[in-house]
Amino acid sequence: KQWTLQYDIVAKSSSIVKSIASNYLHLTGTDHSSLPVIKPPENQNSNKERNPIKMIGFAAGMEMADMAWEVKCREEDMKQRALENERHAIDDARRSVDEKAQQLQVLANQSALIAGFSMVVLVESSIPEDIDGVILTLFGGFTACVIALMLVSTLNATYVLVAILRYDCVNREVPFDVFWRKRCEPDWKLALRTFSYGIPLFMITVSLVAWVSFWNHKSVFYSASVVTAISVMGLVYWFGNTKRKWGDFLMMSDARLVSRTMSNHGDSESRNSFPGKIEGTSGECDNSDGDVSDLEPKSEFAKDNIVTYDFKSS
Repeated sequence: KQWTLQYDIVAKSSSIVKSIASNYLHLTGTDHSSLPVIKPPENQNSNKERNPIKMIGFAAGMEMADMAWEVKCREEDMKQRALENERHAIDDARRSVDEKAQQLQVLANQSALIAGFSMVVLVESSIPEDIDGVILTLFGGFTACVIALMLVSTLNATYVLVAILRYDCVNREVPFDVFWRKRCEPDWKLALRTFSYGIPLFMITVSLVAWVSFWNHKSVFYSASVVTAISVMGLVYWFGNTKRKWGDFLMMSDARLVSRTMSNHGDSESRNSFPGKIEGTSGECDNSDGDVSDLEPKSEFAKDNIVTYDFKSS
């Protein structure tokens, strides 16, 4: 590379010298054959004849110096840009690691919290001796399922969290996106899926706890029915709103926000890129007002293996 730059400098310098000499000869009307011969100075006439040659050489030297300075400045600028790009790449990698780490911490903490509640319910509940065997079996089975699912979610999230925190953001032998998709994303989806399965089972466990706790009470039917009704309402809200609205979106591998000021080009882009929506390879969520918490699902359709969620402000 250095030899190439030096060759370019020499070639351009020689062309500049030739052009300056030819322009000088053209302006003075001097023929090529009548150029003065450079000899040691003998008198003032020979020095006067050498002055044009000196001016040509001085101009050529100045041009070569300018070209060398430009090449040096260009090399320093390229080095500075390379350093800035490397800093930006390191910052982007650290930002991605922090983002995923926060998501994993939230999931692990919530799963561990629900698993602890279920364990306390199973241990601290007073079981009547004359309780129906079916209710007792359902209570123990659903509680154990909740604990198992939440533990799987917690452990997967914790192990993935430890793995991404060990990622080398400086060297980046493997890009973080590739590392996440090939090594971490399946476990992340498993943890999220088991957490979403454990939530409705936890609500069923709450209703069964009421039947077990109030079994010997006179108004067991009314008290347990109220708790069961509230649990059913929670299940309906979970499946009708939260799970349907965010379940598939959180499973997307490359969800991104599209600004509503972005212009659409072409019919295909206008069909797939609406302003102000959250989109990805497996789902999209319209966010025209910018507040995700106040959005309700309007319609859902699948096209070209892309699940699109069209939201409007509630």
